[in-house]
Amino acid sequence: MSERDATDAEEAGESDDGEGTTGVESEAEADEESASAAVTVESENVEDLTERIAAASEEEVAREIASLRSLVADLEARTDGEEGETEATTEGEAETAAEQIEELQSKLARKQADFENFKKRMNRQRAQERERATEDLVTRLLGVRDDLARALDQEGDAEIRGGVESTLEEFDRVLDDEGVSEIGPEPGTDVDPQRHEVMLRVDSEQPEETVAEVFRPGYEMGGKVLRPAQVTVSEGDGTSETVDEGNSADGGE
Repeated sequence: MSERDATDAEEAGESDDGEGTTGVESEAEADEESASAAVTVESENVEDLTERIAAASEEEVAREIASLRSLVADLEARTDGEEGETEATTEGEAETAAEQIEELQSKLARKQADFENFKKRMNRQRAQERERATEDLVTRLLGVRDDLARALDQEGDAEIRGGVESTLEEFDRVLDDEGVSEIGPEPGTDVDPQRHEVMLRVDSEQPEETVAEVFRPGYEMGGKVLRPAQVTVSEGDGTSETVDEGNSADGGE
């Protein structure tokens, strides 16, 4: 081959090299935006290869061009592969997102259940607080009722007595509206430690260990004792003992 032909071939090679380089660089720039880190590395190798082509001989140029074309094809294949991997990755991310959504929904359901339980708890607490407030108020007012009842036991002006009776009746109606009931055991009733407070043990006609008399009535509200009834308890049948003693005395005569 003559020097002129070699020069023309070299110039043609350089021209092809410039065109190839421009196309590869454009392809590499596009790949850099979508390909993985491995593709980026390959793009850097392409740039290094084009620099070596400029100083290479004709045979070397031919080999490098073939290598360049192979590399471009490989890059295109890698890009297509990356697109497939992107789809697979997207599917994987979708599955992961679905799992996260399911987990969040589960957490939300638990939070909602906890909140419902919290509301129920708060409603119960408020109801209990209202009940306790009512119980405390009624308990304090029971002393007022005791005073009204004692006032009726005293002899006094008939007009005043009538007013006290009316007040006491109204008081009892209010207690009844609030669900408050009186604890007033009948004489002879068994003593209930939960509802009766024993004040004294007395001789009585009532059976032993039963209520002899109510000293002060008690009250309960909603099954809860607000104040136990104060009672006296019988120690035995005093009447029977008296009769027996009388009979013994008659027999002795």
